[in-house]
Amino acid sequence: MKKFFLLFAAVLLAHTAANAQTETPDPLQVRSWAAGCANCHGTNGRAEPGNESLAGANKDDMVKKMLDFKAGRKPATIMHQLSKGYSDAQIIAIAGYFAAQKK
Repeated sequence: MKKFFLLFAAVLLAHTAANAQTETPDPLQVRSWAAGCANCHGTNGRAEPGNESLAGANKDDMVKKMLDFKAGRKPATIMHQLSKGYSDAQIIAIAGYFAAQKK
């Protein structure tokens, strides 16, 4: 019985992990992730002068930049460190959030 329980738990965990990677994240969660960018990029991606605005920017360009920061292909002062805190799926979702904001 113990082996059956362990096997069932392993299958359930694998199924949950696989679904978590393919599910669309909750929009409120995405907004929460994006809020971490506000210190430099402004509320909803509308930055103050001197910083890069993200609101209304091209999603694919933002994803590429973030993945380049994450991989160390693009030099940065802090973005290379911050980008490593997000999965690729989170980066895509955050970029989608900012792309949908009005400039």
